[in-house]
Amino acid sequence: MKTKVISAAGAVAVAAAALTGCSTGPAADSCTNEIVNPDATQVSVWAWYPAFEGVVDLFNQTHDDVQVCWTNAGQGNDEYTKFSTSIESGSGAPDVIMLEAEVLSSFTIRNALVDLSEYGAADVEGDYTEGAWKDVSSGDAVYAIPVDGGPMGMLYRTDILDQYGIAVPTTWEEFATAAQELKDAGAPGVLADFPTNGRAYNQALFAQAGSVPFAYDSADPQSIGIEVDDQGAKDVLAYWNDLVERGLVATDDAFTADYNTKLVDGSYAIYVAAAWGPGYLQGLADADADAEWKAAPVPQWDPANPVQINWGGSTFAVTSQADDKEAAATVAKEIFGTEEAWKIGIEEAALFPLWTPILESDYFRDLEYPFFGGQQINKDVFLDAAAGYTGFTFSPFQNYAYDQLTEQLYAMVQGEKGSDQALDDLQASLEAYATEQGFTLQ
Repeated sequence: MKTKVISAAGAVAVAAAALTGCSTGPAADSCTNEIVNPDATQVSVWAWYPAFEGVVDLFNQTHDDVQVCWTNAGQGNDEYTKFSTSIESGSGAPDVIMLEAEVLSSFTIRNALVDLSEYGAADVEGDYTEGAWKDVSSGDAVYAIPVDGGPMGMLYRTDILDQYGIAVPTTWEEFATAAQELKDAGAPGVLADFPTNGRAYNQALFAQAGSVPFAYDSADPQSIGIEVDDQGAKDVLAYWNDLVERGLVATDDAFTADYNTKLVDGSYAIYVAAAWGPGYLQGLADADADAEWKAAPVPQWDPANPVQINWGGSTFAVTSQADDKEAAATVAKEIFGTEEAWKIGIEEAALFPLWTPILESDYFRDLEYPFFGGQQINKDVFLDAAAGYTGFTFSPFQNYAYDQLTEQLYAMVQGEKGSDQALDDLQASLEAYATEQGFTLQ
């Protein structure tokens, strides 16, 4: 099974690397930062965090024995392709790599990451929330250190809702009512967007209604449970498909130029977003100068029993190719392990910290955001969302699963199939793929 998985992923990676080109090893990478103590052990790091250079400089200035040599090897899949090529060739990987939590299992199954429980991970476990730690763990093994997360809330245009006399929705029932009221009022835009390429966003919406799509434990890597068509997912998708069919929400692809324009020109009155959403929103060009934004908790299915959800999150993992794994683990554990580092991440990069000493600080709780009229959005929305998130189990082929989900949702919004059929077809495709890759279905 492992050979099949590695071979399939490697073939894609090699093909992509031929197009993009990649380093033949960390030694071939030039540090984009200054090495303060050249006699110290150097740890190569791949990461794409905004404003990361200041964090690297702070680490190097405060560590005599270990120095970070940082390279931006691309964002997301661009970096993952290069990493996959390094795994196949047996060389070229960095010592420490930034990975989204959702892809960790895709690399642990290939023996590409180090179990940090052997390098003091337990010493820092108490500095993270339960959900954040679960996302980087499998049984007793710990494959990364959490950095930032995406607890979800709702960003809304108070000027648009006030103009049409629409109350801020607190439940999904109220959300649907608000969408109809906005349309009936003749507003030029819609309440929100339902992006078929939302990937982790759409998965989070399903999870809020109790969907548990995968059962997987790296301790038993040949076995996987798949239930992407469970009742929670079907209920949520039927809800959104109804809004789509009634023309109450848009179905624009997320993170395109057109989508970004619509986020800030009033085409969408509400942006259901992760905690990094405010920074993303604020950074978009051509924003409506008259827009008035506020943040509120994500709508609930049952307000008496709220369920918090998460969209994305990044980590630092140590690769199996690291020469000095202990030094690499020190970097993974400590580079975002100070208040000073996190103030750079928060104030310059709009990251949402998973490190509890800053997450639970008065500074972060009371931080006012001018873009939101001085609202303390962490205290009002995102801290509760982070505290209530209990973690999520991803599959060892999560990118493939997301691609298939996107395909099925697109067919649904095009009217080619109903919501239940879309999820049933997704279930069948993932079961077939898992079997082809040598997994045993639970």
